[in-house]
Amino acid sequence: MAFILSFLGKGGTGRTTVALAAARSMAHQGKRVLLASQDLGLALRSQLGLEAMGMDPQPIEPHLDGVQLQAASLLSQSWEEAKALEAQYLRTPFLTSVFGQELGILPGMGDALILYWLKNMDASDRYDAIVFDGSDSQATLRMFGIPEVGGWYARRFKKVFDESDFARTVMPLLQPIAATVLSSADLFGNNFSQPMNQVDGILEQGQRAIADPTRVSAYLVTTADPVAQQTAQWLWGGAQQVNLTVGGVILMPSREDHALGSGFSPLPIHPMPQIQAANDAALVAALPHFAEEVKAAPRPLIIDEVQRQVKAFLPGFTKAQVKLTQYGPELTIEAGDQRRNIDLPPTLRGKRVKGAKFQDSYLIISL
Repeated sequence: MAFILSFLGKGGTGRTTVALAAARSMAHQGKRVLLASQDLGLALRSQLGLEAMGMDPQPIEPHLDGVQLQAASLLSQSWEEAKALEAQYLRTPFLTSVFGQELGILPGMGDALILYWLKNMDASDRYDAIVFDGSDSQATLRMFGIPEVGGWYARRFKKVFDESDFARTVMPLLQPIAATVLSSADLFGNNFSQPMNQVDGILEQGQRAIADPTRVSAYLVTTADPVAQQTAQWLWGGAQQVNLTVGGVILMPSREDHALGSGFSPLPIHPMPQIQAANDAALVAALPHFAEEVKAAPRPLIIDEVQRQVKAFLPGFTKAQVKLTQYGPELTIEAGDQRRNIDLPPTLRGKRVKGAKFQDSYLIISL
């Protein structure tokens, strides 16, 4: 398993530069590192002596490889896997005449494809660390939120369907039809549930990995510019909503004569020196030991079954920007443009909210 690290911040603050420096820093420690970038700029490629980067990892320097992720190529690869699954479960596959090279990228599809690629690359055990350089921080958060959101849709709508009169009436009638279409499929047995269980398993693995800061974490990149700071703080709060731990702040040099506010407490702040190039040795040396430092970072969610409390860390938001609701068996927290549904453990499931308060950037919910 690899340590996956990403960087969040306003465009133009130097996220890609920091991502490359972080990859080089870990490579200098002897780790096998992959820099996975959606858009490694022309200037950076020129400084690295690379004419281009493709979908196959290529060496940048000792212990460090690079790859430029392209959604269209990832879609072609994933489509072939989908066709193989179809052939496994259907008697007469109908996707054989559709080719991945024909498909266009729908909004949001690229995020899911990249996350699936990261999962497979992590499982390959080729690298000790993967530095992901996304083209947009909001898209990066949406990508890391897919297991959490997808898992909620799967369990919630499955429950709604199973308890509906439609399911109880129609499912027995579908068994004869399924037997003629599916290969040895039993709607009420393990054969039919196997592909769904595979999907559920992937989502659960993703949730556990993203919730574990030793597996997946992020750092904020900002300058002293007030807008850059506010953007970083907003992204910090958004990261908590997808259960992504943020380990610290990388403060890049700038011409603005502004002080860094106190809105990043308790995160450690690492000022960077003036740099001349992306591979500047001074920048690499100034970076923290990411995998160790992130262990001390505040966790996005703490569930205390003994005290019957749920503590959600929501920095960057005010009390007025946070909304708590409980429509069903789960808690829903809305902050910014993120909505999170918290699946409570069995001992707290179904308990009604007795009270909630916003204190020191934590939403503390009593059940």
